[in-house]
Amino acid sequence: VMSSSSSSTLEMEIFQYIDAHQSDFIKDLKEWVAVESDSVQPDLRKEVVRMMVLAADRLAALGATVNLVNLGSHQLPDGQDLPLPPVILGELGKDPKNTTVCFYGHVDVQPARKEDGWNTDPYILTEMDGVYIFLRNLYGRGATDNKGPVLACINAVETFRALNLAMPVNFKFIIEGMEEAGSLGLEKLLEEEKQSFFSDVDYIVISDNLWLSNKKPALTYGSRGNACFFVEVECGSKDLHSGTFGGIIHEPLTDLIALLDSLVDPTGRIQIPGIYDSVAALTEEERKLYESIEFDLEEHKSNSGVKKFLFGTKEEILLHLWRYPSLSIHGIEGAFHEPGIKTVIPAKVIGKFSIRQVPDMDLSVVKQQVVEHLESVFSKRNSPNKLKVSMPLGAKPWVADVNDLLYKAARRAIKTVFGEDPDLIRDGSTIPVARMFQTITQKSVIMIPIGAADDGEHSQNEKISRHNYIEGTKLFAAFFLEISKLH
Repeated sequence: VMSSSSSSTLEMEIFQYIDAHQSDFIKDLKEWVAVESDSVQPDLRKEVVRMMVLAADRLAALGATVNLVNLGSHQLPDGQDLPLPPVILGELGKDPKNTTVCFYGHVDVQPARKEDGWNTDPYILTEMDGVYIFLRNLYGRGATDNKGPVLACINAVETFRALNLAMPVNFKFIIEGMEEAGSLGLEKLLEEEKQSFFSDVDYIVISDNLWLSNKKPALTYGSRGNACFFVEVECGSKDLHSGTFGGIIHEPLTDLIALLDSLVDPTGRIQIPGIYDSVAALTEEERKLYESIEFDLEEHKSNSGVKKFLFGTKEEILLHLWRYPSLSIHGIEGAFHEPGIKTVIPAKVIGKFSIRQVPDMDLSVVKQQVVEHLESVFSKRNSPNKLKVSMPLGAKPWVADVNDLLYKAARRAIKTVFGEDPDLIRDGSTIPVARMFQTITQKSVIMIPIGAADDGEHSQNEKISRHNYIEGTKLFAAFFLEISKLH
């Protein structure tokens, strides 16, 4: 075990190297961002595969043994088979005395086009001043989600090598190219590798989310799940003319709007009976975590572009984003939505909504509650139309123990690099991989974000600040040193 004085000299040496090589690290990110590895659009699949090879080469250059695992293919809605990109399983260091840390990341991105409202070409990493004068931003699709963080981890490992330092831990890497399209094939691979690749892994590190604030670092210890629903109402086989049939039939869209309207009240409270029954009670210890969190309500409001939230205090807002369920209505398929007027009565419409799950809600129970509620509302309408409710997708929530050794190590590393303690936060959205890794491998999972709240993942003008990318690289280096001291 290193004494703290020698470890701080070591950290200084590492941090100096990282500062001195900023432009190289940014050049690497530029090269990665230039690959249009959009996993959502089938015609760009070959770019995703090219990106996987690029990432594999980068790991191999560090001296890692890299295995590109073939996952086979999947079927598109139009029936054609499309090969899945391979998943990278990489390994560096096999010292039995060392802890083994597995880093998960993805190198595919959300769709992006300049004409969607980007100020720059989304696939050319562009450095410009941000809102804060002292922060230069690196704009580009994937800069923060997730190419920047994946590279920050690799840069940290490279730094140990470049300085001829002993690796503080054994590293394993699992990098995929289908995260934005639902991580197809990943779960099956994790199951298959549970006894082999993961057998000697102690900790799993994920860096695929953001801080809560623009300036204060954070550690994430939980995320909501999501249950997605389709509610379909059908009257007949064809659309009808409202002059010929309006006023004499039960219109499916009228039924559907009544059904959707019954789901949630104006205060945001879900109206489905029993839905709150299994939500974990808020403990005093957990409530206290919310007090010190840096969260600018006004800033969150201006980011959203809305005038008023449902709640007025920081605590209430965060509780309702993180540890209470929410229901959102997303759209109606089959209804007329183009500009102009079209006096048609659609024959079949599908309403789409989702419920963000929290511990200890059970997906199968939630599905039953939703179905029973919608059937009950529908039956009171005495409509002859056909109702069908389905749950095409369900992801479970995830929560970790903030007092776990791994979280303590991360808190110390953040204090070393950023000079302050992190906010301990949950994520209101769904991070299926965290839950998947924890459930399948039974190892401790930590989410250690390096991007700031205003990075705009999935949005136009996505960016990571130069500061966060470079300090994030230092954070991974410091974190790996902290982990090595745990054992």
